[in-house]
Amino acid sequence: MQDLKIGLVQTHQHWEDKAANYTHFEAIFKKHLEGKDADLILLPEMFNTSFTMNAHSMAETMDGEAISWLKKQAALLKCQLGASLIIEEEGHFYNRFVIVDEMEVLAYYNKRHLFRMAGENEFFSPGEERVVYELNGWRILLQVCYDLRFPVFSRNHFDGQKQDYDLMIYIANWPEKRSYAWKNLIQARAIENQAFCLGLNRVGKDGNDIVYSGDSAIYDPWGNPELQCTPSQEVIQIQTINYEKLEDIRQKFTAYLDAD
Repeated sequence: MQDLKIGLVQTHQHWEDKAANYTHFEAIFKKHLEGKDADLILLPEMFNTSFTMNAHSMAETMDGEAISWLKKQAALLKCQLGASLIIEEEGHFYNRFVIVDEMEVLAYYNKRHLFRMAGENEFFSPGEERVVYELNGWRILLQVCYDLRFPVFSRNHFDGQKQDYDLMIYIANWPEKRSYAWKNLIQARAIENQAFCLGLNRVGKDGNDIVYSGDSAIYDPWGNPELQCTPSQEVIQIQTINYEKLEDIRQKFTAYLDAD
């Protein structure tokens, strides 16, 4: 199985200004990522609006401008792109994590756990299913922000042949004041599920004056850091994770055989 090269874009976002966010990310891509060898590049939660509850005014459809923009950028970068955005579908609003290439939406996941302390549950509908998609043979669990606090939903199961997934990805707008929980829960999810765990968070201040420190990171199945981004700074990083390392850990430490 080949290694996986993932680009993390830890940066600020413009509040409810799609055009400004598109311009901002295009500049980042041009400066840091064009011509680089990545399989998947990730953007923060609600990448084109920041974490807003103005679903009615900010929502799009799956054939709207945002999805078209993501496909165009995927073509320029020659890789897949992952981000969440507000999608309206059949009268419901979803905080939807999409994975696209230059041609199509390859997978999408509707955020299951809605952050009630910000009223997200009042404006959005929760997702009903876990989503695991495959990239270069890797099985990847898609998650969004507040999902990180709910380990039962993300539990990795072993069916006698293989685990559900090899890598879990959390994209977020997770505030600095709860950064301790963010950092420790990402590490915990990696350890308890014997999988790589990646958390991508934003930096800066949003339209509600909430401050974000980023603290984006990748942990291996032992809970050791593969990458820890400098907090409160823009960090654009492509990180390689190794499948042989994952398999070696699982073969040497078979805790999954004793799982409930």
